[in-house]
Amino acid sequence: MTVLERTCCVIRTGVIILLAAAALGCGGPWRDGYFKKGVDRLTQDEVTEKLGPPHTAKTPALGGNTVWTYRVPLSEKELSPFHFSGLANATSQATALLGKPGEGPKETLYCYRYTLTFNESKVLKQWKREECVPGTRNQLNAD
Repeated sequence: MTVLERTCCVIRTGVIILLAAAALGCGGPWRDGYFKKGVDRLTQDEVTEKLGPPHTAKTPALGGNTVWTYRVPLSEKELSPFHFSGLANATSQATALLGKPGEGPKETLYCYRYTLTFNESKVLKQWKREECVPGTRNQLNAD
């Protein structure tokens, strides 16, 4: 194997590892994936089992869609489409070795509201995530 072939092999391996790490690190809040996959499938009972009772529930007296809301705290790491939790865990473990556990800046939490709409058959039809107070995250992160 020539030097050029070895270099190409090393570069190709590095690219594959980076792509695999990026794929594993992508995400955002787990609830987003849960609801996205659950449209036209999840029932009210399944959602309650996973998240507990909703903070608010509105069911029309004459029938129709039911609307539930959940308010949840989300960190910057959870909101980021790319986060490397393994790297974050390694960093916090290293920090714990160097000093007292829990020292350092605390993560900022943002309030988000999930609004879930269920049909008359109690099946999830649509969902959305929005800030409890629109613009809070942008305002707190403005430099």
